[in-house]
Amino acid sequence: MQNRRQFIKTTAAGLSAATIAANGFAEDSKKPNIVYILADQLRYQSCGYTGDAQARTPNLDLLSMQSVNFRQAVSSMPVCSAYRASLFTGKYTTSTGMVINELRMNPNQTCMGHCLTKAGYNTGYIGKWHLYANELGNHFDPKNSFVPRGPHRLGFDGYWAAYNFHHQYYGENAYYHTESPEKIHFDKGVYEPDGQTDLAISYIQKASQSVKPFAMVLSYGTPHDPWTDQNVPTEYYDHFKNQEFAIPPNYSDKLDPYGDDWSNIDKSPEKIRDWKRAYYAMTENLDWNVGRLMDALKKMGLADNTIVVFTSDHGEMFGAQGRMKKNIFFDEAARIPFLIRWPKMIPADTVTDACLNTVDIMPTLLGMANLEIPGSVEGMDLSRIAFGENAPEPEYALLMNTGTCAAWENGHEWRALRDKRYTYAIFRKDHQEMLFDHQNDPYQMKNLAYGGVHQNLMEKYRTALQKKIHSLNDNFEESTYYRDHWMDKNRNIIRSARGDF
Repeated sequence: MQNRRQFIKTTAAGLSAATIAANGFAEDSKKPNIVYILADQLRYQSCGYTGDAQARTPNLDLLSMQSVNFRQAVSSMPVCSAYRASLFTGKYTTSTGMVINELRMNPNQTCMGHCLTKAGYNTGYIGKWHLYANELGNHFDPKNSFVPRGPHRLGFDGYWAAYNFHHQYYGENAYYHTESPEKIHFDKGVYEPDGQTDLAISYIQKASQSVKPFAMVLSYGTPHDPWTDQNVPTEYYDHFKNQEFAIPPNYSDKLDPYGDDWSNIDKSPEKIRDWKRAYYAMTENLDWNVGRLMDALKKMGLADNTIVVFTSDHGEMFGAQGRMKKNIFFDEAARIPFLIRWPKMIPADTVTDACLNTVDIMPTLLGMANLEIPGSVEGMDLSRIAFGENAPEPEYALLMNTGTCAAWENGHEWRALRDKRYTYAIFRKDHQEMLFDHQNDPYQMKNLAYGGVHQNLMEKYRTALQKKIHSLNDNFEESTYYRDHWMDKNRNIIRSARGDF
């Protein structure tokens, strides 16, 4: 492992072909390719390899046996756009300014795509983007769905087959753009994730002919709602249409006082069971497509020198704690699958409890490929952890929520810390605190914050949280503060906790 890592470093400085051949590294004479597979709203708990017996995920289960599993991975802000902004910048939500959905991200930031392009990678982006539209609703209008070539693609300057936002996976509302506002539809009857995987395999076939390495993001929309039998192929839905899904012990029919209109929708056990049938069917189809992609890499001879990441942007509550959707620090929403495969470099079938957070992903991938990590990054390079080494790791992950899903509405803001055992959280509007021992209380039903028994722990987390957000210049503002101070009148982000861009 060390020899190969040293090889990557020295070839970056420039070794002769004869030297490379003499050391037996001829097949590795370029940087590793990168394939980043991103699901939408797939929670950690709903995969077979994590223990869900009802999940049909044989390809993800196999991938987990070939990978390192970051089983404590979380989404720093469990909302679509906030996650993506943090993924591509390595910065927290208050530093990117992407405090709710349907804002236009400020492109004057050093992003993953810029770093990859600068390092000589061909880049490809396929699927959901969700960092460009600056209008609440009206998602299907090309002025919102088409991201023009230029700075708003954040350095992904190569192949582009994407859209800003939609979750209709069949028909006229399932489409993508390349280099014009014209919508490109898949053939009639083609399920969007299947078509996107076809595009990804085709891109890899072409990109692999270049002397340059490639880096591709495949951003699926599934298993995000709508969860209906019309929004998933029948062959998958039929596997679950008669399934009964148990309601978890932390289910509640009471409305969460910190929830918004999205999280507090009607959520009877009957509806949740119906929604889960489609959700699990979408996940099985997603798994099938991951298998297709992995088979293609193997057949093309690329599997050994391609870093493959499989993950999700956030989870789904499904009625736990009285909530639907995301936007909350509970494990159902915040905890995500995170697998990294790179044969000969990453020990297969290993598990780490390192507290990987969204902001750590960019520096970790860059570190694995021995690329320069920008000074603007607020996360931590965990590449040595991925390689199976003993190395520094975060003490905890900082999570936050700066508003509702897409509207300017106060009263839902919180900050939280999650380490290997505990989750500590505080809400802004009434300073309510929560402390959960997620080792001994995996459903997070017992709030240990009050009663004095855990006073020392509470003081520890209070101090650590204040120190962390202070270091980010995060003043824990209410949501409308960001609207009034960080946005222009057209929902474009013009500043953040770091100042003007």
